[in-house]
Amino acid sequence: MQIGIVGLGRMGGNIAVRLSRHGHDVVVYDRSEEATSKTVGAAEKGKAVAASGYEDVVSKLSGGRRIVWLMLPAGEITEVAVQEFGKLLGKDDILIDGGNTYYKDDIRRAAELSERGIHYIDVGTSGGVWGLDRGYCMMFGGTKDAAEHIDPILSALAPGKGDIPVTPGRDSSDLDPRAEQGYLYCGPAGSGHFVKMVHNGIEYGMMQAFAEGFDVMKSKDSPLLPEDQRFSLNMADIAEVWRRGSVVSSWLLDLTAQAMASDGDLAKFSGKVSDSGEGRWTIEAAIEEDVPVPVMTAALFTRFRSRTDNTYAEKVLSAMRFGFGGHLEKK
Repeated sequence: MQIGIVGLGRMGGNIAVRLSRHGHDVVVYDRSEEATSKTVGAAEKGKAVAASGYEDVVSKLSGGRRIVWLMLPAGEITEVAVQEFGKLLGKDDILIDGGNTYYKDDIRRAAELSERGIHYIDVGTSGGVWGLDRGYCMMFGGTKDAAEHIDPILSALAPGKGDIPVTPGRDSSDLDPRAEQGYLYCGPAGSGHFVKMVHNGIEYGMMQAFAEGFDVMKSKDSPLLPEDQRFSLNMADIAEVWRRGSVVSSWLLDLTAQAMASDGDLAKFSGKVSDSGEGRWTIEAAIEEDVPVPVMTAALFTRFRSRTDNTYAEKVLSAMRFGFGGHLEKK
C-alpha cells in the first residue's frame, strides 16, 4: 500500500522506515528537511519519496483511496494539520492520527471530517524509539471500513506474536486475534487514544513503584539509621537479578537495569520528570466516571513535585523515560 507520513521525529521516521521494509510505499514530509532526507535515506531503496509540504504529500499519493498518517505532537500542531488535510483529502480518503491526542478531540474531528466523506482513525501507538525493530503496540478507533482498509499497514507495524506464549483461553470467537499480534481495533473514533491514554496512566504508576522501591533501597545506608541496620546495596545488580525470573520483570525494569549498569547513581539525570498529558487525561476521565485511581494520581503529582525537589526516585523515573522514549528532562 501507499501512505503519506507527516512528522518524522523519534517515532514518525521509524514508522515510515518500518513500513518500507515491509513492502509499503511511503511519501514522507517533515518541516525539517534534514529529517525528511534522513528518513528517505534509511528507508528501503525506491520505497520512500520526499514531499515538500502538505499539498505535495497528497499530490504524490496515487490510487483510489489516499491515506495520510500524522505523527505530530498533540495539541495545536496536530489540530492545524488535521484541518489542512481535511481540505486536501476527499471522499473515502483516510486521515490517521498516531500521536497522543486527547480522545475527545478525536471524536470532534471524526465528526467534522465525516461531513466531507473523510474517514478519521486514531491510533494510540506504543513502542517508543525501539519500535523500528521491535514493532509498535497499537490501539485504534474509527469506522470499521477504514480500519479494515489500513489493516495491512497496522499489521506491518505491529510486533507480531514473537516468542510470547499464547494466553490460555484465547480460543474464544469473541476475542480479536489481532490482539495477539500487538494491535487492536477498539471501537469508534476516540476509543484507540482513550485506551492508549489509560495505558500511559498505568505506566505512570508502574514507573513510580519501581522508582520508590529503588529509592528505599538506595537510602538503606543512610546515617539516620542505626549502624547495624545499614546496608550498602548495589542498585545495578538488584535491577539485574530482578530481571531474571522475578514477578516484577518487565521492559521498564530492563531499561532501568541498563541505565544503572552504566551508572548506579544515575548522575546524568537531574530527576526533573515531565509529563506528556496522558496521565492528567486519565485522571480526568476517572473523575468523570467516579472511578478511584489513587496510584495514578499520586504518580502524576510526584512528577509535579520532582520539578522543585528531586530524589533518587525521580532520577530512576527520568532514566526509564529516556530509555523507552528518548524523553529529555524538563528544563
